[in-house]
Amino acid sequence: MSNTKKRRKVDPADRLLSIVTYVIYTFFTFVCVYPFYYIFINTISSNELSQRGKITFWPKEFHLTNYINVSHIPSLMDAFNVSLRRTIIGTLFTVATSAFLGYMFTRETMWKRKIWYRFVVATMYFNAGIIPWFITMKNLGLYNNFWVYILPTAVSPFYIVLCKTFVESIPKELTDAAEIDGAGTLRTFWSIILPVIKPILATVAIFTAVAQWNSFQDTLLLVTDQKLYTLQFTLYNYINQASSLKSLVNNATNSSSLAASLAHAANATSIRMTVTIVVVFPIILVYPIFQRFFVKGIMIGAVKG
Repeated sequence: MSNTKKRRKVDPADRLLSIVTYVIYTFFTFVCVYPFYYIFINTISSNELSQRGKITFWPKEFHLTNYINVSHIPSLMDAFNVSLRRTIIGTLFTVATSAFLGYMFTRETMWKRKIWYRFVVATMYFNAGIIPWFITMKNLGLYNNFWVYILPTAVSPFYIVLCKTFVESIPKELTDAAEIDGAGTLRTFWSIILPVIKPILATVAIFTAVAQWNSFQDTLLLVTDQKLYTLQFTLYNYINQASSLKSLVNNATNSSSLAASLAHAANATSIRMTVTIVVVFPIILVYPIFQRFFVKGIMIGAVKG
């Protein structure tokens, strides 16, 4: 018997399909990655060339001055600390409540279980609007309060549904055995359920962390204390300032003021791009950590008919 492995013949149509697939996915990868790459190379290139749109694929006149300047912005580190705290605490709260409520909604002993579950799911489809939401948050004492970033998102119907569906895929014999051994609800949840549902917890953690880190509307509507400003809101302010600088350039009347305005606008644009990189980079690091749990969590925790 020959040890030489016979090569499987590849159909030309399959080969063509594979090539087309690789080309399409390569194109979409480029479309997704290039904006971040473009912003990054503009932050490390000449501010003047960046303002004139001369930086497209390769950095020119490399420097790190923009990052040094950004590090000297007094409010930036405070905003970073606020964003970091809201992301960590908010993610922990949302993951904990989603996991526990998802588990409780699978227990037949829970009082009026179906009614409470339907009530939670109904909130996914009905929204009172921004004004009632604002009035409610203010009446609850969350105006200019750090907990406005945590409590309103602590209970998420979508994540509860994901966790509930995942828990239902666990063999019921595990919880039955724990109850026979005398374990209560909390003991069963902590010792039996939590270790098994790690994939869906990682999935919820990714979604929540990204949402918490990128959120700025709650800061815009409910926070006026600069000590509670987040990174995203700081970036929002820089974008508005850059727009004001652009109007200033257009309204400049003499050459000296025009030159000064152009220099100021160029620097503002570069700083804005640098702040964008600083804001986006930390959350990108979250995905590699939870990537191995992500697909399994979504597939098993998905809503099934």
